[in-house]
Amino acid sequence: MAHTKSAGSTKLGRDSNPKRLGIKKSEGQAVSSGNVLIRQRGTKWHPGLNTGLGRDDTIFSLVNGNVKFTKKRKKTFTGKIKKISVINVISSSQKQ
Repeated sequence: MAHTKSAGSTKLGRDSNPKRLGIKKSEGQAVSSGNVLIRQRGTKWHPGLNTGLGRDDTIFSLVNGNVKFTKKRKKTFTGKIKKISVINVISSSQKQ
């Protein structure tokens, strides 16, 4: 038998690593093709002009240009009108 009483174990004390989600490029910032603009879970922000949506809902740039955030009205499946946030990349050739 043990001479000293053992310390009790706990069922708590676990924590997951941070996932580093959020906006990676702000409005007006210059980006190149393939740059990650937003990391997210679900589509809080929606891809717009010259942007793509990854398998994990990451929005990335398809062309070189500048970031532009906009709001868009979208009809839900219940018929309700909802404003959604859209992220676009405006290329330098589209500005002129």
